[in-house]
Amino acid sequence: MSWGLISQMGHVAIQTTDLSGSIFDATQLLGLRVTEQTDNAVYLSAAAVHHELVYLESDINGVDSFGLVARDGDALREIRRRVDAEGFRIVAERPTSEGVQDGFSFVGPEGFIFEIYIGMQTATAPLHGFGPDRYGHFNFHPQDVTGMMTFLHRVLDFRLSDIIGDDFAYFMRCNPDHHGIALIKGRGTLHHHAWQAQSIADLGKLGDRLNKVGRELIWGPVRHGAGNNIAAYFVETSGAVVELYTDLEQIYDDERGPVIWGADENWFNKWSSFRPAGFRDHGILPLPDPGSFRRLGLEPITRHAR
Repeated sequence: MSWGLISQMGHVAIQTTDLSGSIFDATQLLGLRVTEQTDNAVYLSAAAVHHELVYLESDINGVDSFGLVARDGDALREIRRRVDAEGFRIVAERPTSEGVQDGFSFVGPEGFIFEIYIGMQTATAPLHGFGPDRYGHFNFHPQDVTGMMTFLHRVLDFRLSDIIGDDFAYFMRCNPDHHGIALIKGRGTLHHHAWQAQSIADLGKLGDRLNKVGRELIWGPVRHGAGNNIAAYFVETSGAVVELYTDLEQIYDDERGPVIWGADENWFNKWSSFRPAGFRDHGILPLPDPGSFRRLGLEPITRHAR
């Protein structure tokens, strides 16, 4: 079900200095499967699609791009019209990811690249014995959080589910999932990408797998207020955080207004007031030389925030 121009979250692409370590985290800890591998890129997925996560070998860790799935060809063309009207820079006139039929990429606010596309191939790689159902959302920390919220609403048709404080945080949706993108004011980083599990037991099993390799959860399981999901978090090799969650609120009323939280309310942990020190210090920045464009043989681009 989709009421807007974007029907679902597509993928997160991350550049990593330790490709084998990133693959280990995604396959052996989180439970994704590799669907395709090229010279410098690895495509991974939980659902029956070509990819939901991409790792690109690089000499620096950072965000390569965010992928979003347009509802159909008409929606793809309307988004392109809006992007052009807003004056955002187009950096690729065709898909930069493997396994995608049609799309384009542009530099959005604060240097983050968005790839909008349709027609992703289905996956054929065998399933693991464990792992999430699908990719669900990402959380990033724009410096101008209200400006980013306005961009997502005006250009990409996202709607507000929750508002926290005054110019502090926004949770936004493109389908019944409470949020596909969460924004919290910060230093311009991607904080985490998040994956839907079937039950809270899966979060405990994630903790067990981390423990066996000398790693640990940095928070959780915790029941959030905004979104109502139960979540657990660990830091992956690139420096980004990974969330495994279950029981996310579903919103089927297209016109439901946002829930408003006061700045001092406990929107982050319904089970206690505890939030680990330094949790929001994790994250990775957008990079000026994205590997996705190198894969196509295109010249590196210089990003300019609008």
